Amino acid sequence: MNTNFADIRLSSCSIKRRIAAFLICGLSLASLAAPPPACAQQALTWDQVKAKFEADNPAMKADADNVDEMKAEEITAFLRPNPQFTLAADGTQAAPHNGVWTPFKGTTEQPNVSYLHERDHKRELRLESAQEGTRITQSQHEDLDRNMIFALRTAFVGTLQAKFILDLARADLDYYDKIIDISRASFKAGALAQIDLDRIELQRVQYESEIETAIVNLRTAKIQLLQMLDDRTPVEQFDVTGDYDFSDNLQPLETFRDAALAARPDLQAALQTIQQSDTNHKLAVSNGSTDPTFAGWFTNNSSTNNPNGPETIGASVSIPLRIFDKNQGEKKRTLIDIDRAQQASEATRAQVFSDVDTAYELVRSNVALLTPYKEKYNDQALRVRDTVTFAYEHGGASLMDFLNAQSDYRQVRLAYAQLIGSYLTAVGQLNLAVGRETIP
Repeated sequence: MNTNFADIRLSSCSIKRRIAAFLICGLSLASLAAPPPACAQQALTWDQVKAKFEADNPAMKADADNVDEMKAEEITAFLRPNPQFTLAADGTQAAPHNGVWTPFKGTTEQPNVSYLHERDHKRELRLESAQEGTRITQSQHEDLDRNMIFALRTAFVGTLQAKFILDLARADLDYYDKIIDISRASFKAGALAQIDLDRIELQRVQYESEIETAIVNLRTAKIQLLQMLDDRTPVEQFDVTGDYDFSDNLQPLETFRDAALAARPDLQAALQTIQQSDTNHKLAVSNGSTDPTFAGWFTNNSSTNNPNGPETIGASVSIPLRIFDKNQGEKKRTLIDIDRAQQASEATRAQVFSDVDTAYELVRSNVALLTPYKEKYNDQALRVRDTVTFAYEHGGASLMDFLNAQSDYRQVRLAYAQLIGSYLTAVGQLNLAVGRETIP
């Protein structure tokens, strides 16, 4: 038997090529059949985050129900008293009369309808007080929205700051990796000692640590923002975007004070409370007046002295004699409540000015600190780093000079990033103090 080993080898190679072709085709079909990877969610702007928060936050929804409940109480406040209907029967025989038992012959039926008439605009005043209560609740809801929007804005700014610092850390690492590559080339050329190369490479650990810290901070900020939005989007697919910068165009303090007096919902609620207290006092005076009860009835009395007129009608009016109880306590209490509401409104007004002045000073201070960074310090730090790096690469600076210049540059950039975050937070606090967004 002649065996051709070359043919066997060729056959084996052919079989392997066929198997490889089948595997490639199978993998191609599998890749076509596999679902596409999950796409990252489009980065949300501040306006989108705010709109989503106001639409989905459960705490805001629950508080909005309070306003609807107060509107429902307006219906109750304006209801009229219900009329009273009474049906009485009397004269039914309980025993036979002269041996004859006719129990219903002498029964008298008397249906009676009565109605309490409220005087002195009691219903109208109750409705007015309820409507003012609704307006107060609406203002309080807007005040809750104001405070929660500030918390949301703080979380949003924190996310932008974490993104900015992470990008800064990655850029620093990329720059330092280039320095490491140049240093390794210098070492191979004999222009750099092993100990200096080791010190340069060991410094990279700090950059890696800063990146990991920035990643953790960014994920934490996103988780906090997602919790406030009541959103179950994975952290990896959630992102926000916005300008991470500052503006040195700050309007005068009086502009913000005037805007706060017109827009602060807690101040509006305090002023509305004065109106409601005045209405409640008028209602207390009205409740001290007498409300008559009118009644009318129809009687069917077969035992009347007039056999031709067993059916009669009657009417009455009942007037309480308010000799002792004239609602004196409520009149005095509501009168005191007017003064209390006025004093509370003055305290709220003073708090508004304090909040605006404090927040304004924080914004002004941050602008004063950021302006020299933007105009001078950032460029100086970059210029010093690049100059010392160039000098170090050409033997004109020591390793310590290079590392110090790199460290100084990072500290300046990090301080600038943190100051912008403080500025944006202060802007949010100023918007909170004013009651609306005066600075975007």
